[in-house]
Amino acid sequence: MLSRLLPVVLLLCAELTQAASSTVLQRPMQLHTSQGVLHGTLLQPRSDEPVPVALLIAGSGPTDRDGNNPAGGHNDSLKRLAQALAKHGIASLRYDKRGVAASRAATPDERDLSVARYVDDAAAWGQLLKADAAFDRLILVGHSEGALIASLAAPEAQADGVVSIAGSARPIDQVLREQLHYRLPPALLAHSYRILDSLVAGQADAAVPDELKVLFRSSVQPYLISLFQHNPSEAFARLQVPALIVQGSHDIQVSVGDAQALKAAKPDARLVIVDGMNHVLRIVPLNLQSQLASYDNPKLPLATGLITPIVEFIQRIGTVPASSGG
Repeated sequence: MLSRLLPVVLLLCAELTQAASSTVLQRPMQLHTSQGVLHGTLLQPRSDEPVPVALLIAGSGPTDRDGNNPAGGHNDSLKRLAQALAKHGIASLRYDKRGVAASRAATPDERDLSVARYVDDAAAWGQLLKADAAFDRLILVGHSEGALIASLAAPEAQADGVVSIAGSARPIDQVLREQLHYRLPPALLAHSYRILDSLVAGQADAAVPDELKVLFRSSVQPYLISLFQHNPSEAFARLQVPALIVQGSHDIQVSVGDAQALKAAKPDARLVIVDGMNHVLRIVPLNLQSQLASYDNPKLPLATGLITPIVEFIQRIGTVPASSGG
């Protein structure tokens, strides 16, 4: 009897899976800019009524639309986040930043990258979504450095809310100083501080030792100069829309203290600390081996406690656009 029932059960499961997957549409998106075409992926729950849409903004370096980085590992953090939001009736658009993956041709030389261009791109994607009658509110969701981009882009994008996930509150040169303090021998540490001082002052530094070129190579220095001009907590404080701060207690890149500082900068923002969550949105012990392994393991589930506050925040915003003047 069991052998006869098994094919029927398998067929039923397959039909249910197809039915579930058909409730979410996935389609490629393009943004045409004066410097080239950017590419993204839209996940859109099927609905007869307009739904909220989240613009997912990736973190630093060559991080692609799914949250993956050639140097930092394949973990699909943003892809999994998009899929989770779709299950709750929230659409999302995630995209390859200019110079990255499918959008590489838009800015093939990293010397031409800047925070201003990233902000313009996020704002343009947001405007594209705001003009679509399928969506009733726009939320910018930035991860890590993407949280700064979200804060800066919100006014021009006419965002109705902002979510900062693992976003720093301090100028990024301060974060780098802290991280390098525990990783470099004294001589290289002193040299790295001198380079950072120069970049903060807006001056490129040609005297970069080979050991530091992966971080301070000449081609990336223009971007770092543009990045160091911004104070994330000040940008966050200027937001005139509802905001949510989500931070993991086991994040080895951005601290709970940063999240608390963002909250202090914008007291009306909601702060959620996800116990045990690390920088790639997984529950991982604090030991370095487990942390590094999680950066390259897309099979790990997203952290329990991550999705619910984001969904509740987006649902509470409502459908009436709020002013996001900065």
